[in-house]
Amino acid sequence: MTRTGTTPAARPDDPGSPEVSAVTPQPHPTGDPGTSSVTPQPRHPGAPLRVVIADDQALVRAGFRMILTAAGIDVVAEAPDGLTAADAVHRTHPDVVLMDIRMPELDGLQATRRILTGAPGEPRIIMLTTFDLDQYVYAALTAGASGFLLKDVTPEHLVAAVRLIRTGDALLAPSITRRLVERFATPGTTPPTAHRDLATLTPREREVLTHLARGLSNAELAAHLHLSEATVKTHVARILTKLDLRDRVQAVVHAYQTGLVTPPPLP
Repeated sequence: MTRTGTTPAARPDDPGSPEVSAVTPQPHPTGDPGTSSVTPQPRHPGAPLRVVIADDQALVRAGFRMILTAAGIDVVAEAPDGLTAADAVHRTHPDVVLMDIRMPELDGLQATRRILTGAPGEPRIIMLTTFDLDQYVYAALTAGASGFLLKDVTPEHLVAAVRLIRTGDALLAPSITRRLVERFATPGTTPPTAHRDLATLTPREREVLTHLARGLSNAELAAHLHLSEATVKTHVARILTKLDLRDRVQAVVHAYQTGLVTPPPLP
């Protein structure tokens, strides 16, 4: 695919390049550096976002840190592998995790599963990848990640994505998620993470979910179903609540996995 934007941090060619700290958490509130766990503290609504960056390349981490810090976003830890990332999340309780797909020790997919089954508050996870139509990205979405970014993302898009994902919105447009799901989904696969029964939905909610899974935005859903956008948003919120889904990305994946929507036949 054609990519736009600038690469915030290229992969180093020099194997002797100095590594930054594998994990750089913020100081413990009590001042005790030996404490291995931090109890989440209530945050002021205007408090800076807290982010963990997990990537096996030091220059990638440094580049993303520089961009986010300049935008007033706190990078509370960095990690060069999935094991360190999971530990950093449990110790620092970030709002958002930027997670590379392919890392040593524990890859991004396994780390995502570990984090979302044990982290207080369940941070939002954005996968970092080189390719958009990547089976590992799809697997990460089914595991609970809220979207993905290509590594050549522009600084502006990176900052906007981190802020957007924290509000509870999905980072991916439904149409992009649909392309991923149509390529990799297996209809009838039961998600292992929660009980999600389509029978709890009203006929209208099933209709909204069907069209949402096919890539329609809220405005397009409103026009197609002759509803106001506010009503569409209410239906979407109820669907997410009833099916115990984090966001619209999860809703698209779930619609295909349950067979509510089926991928078109391959040409």
